[in-house]
Amino acid sequence: MKEETNATEKNETWQSSTLPEGHKPISVKWIFKIKKSTTGEVKRYKARLVAKSYTHIQGVGYDEIFVLVARMETIKLLISIAA
Repeated sequence: MKEETNATEKNETWQSSTLPEGHKPISVKWIFKIKKSTTGEVKRYKARLVAKSYTHIQGVGYDEIFVLVARMETIKLLISIAA
């Protein structure tokens, strides 16, 4: 988890902001994954922090949040088309 938080801070992925009065923050959850090699050996432990956006209320700052996520297959497809 510390490695992931250090990487997001280094890449300036997020920024701290103040919460307007009368609003509650969206809660977050850590997701853990173990990356294994083809032989089944543990290569890396991964962690990511995700927002529980299902608690978000439509109409309250709804258009201010944007998260771009692309699947690796999509990226590979775009690179192969461009080549």
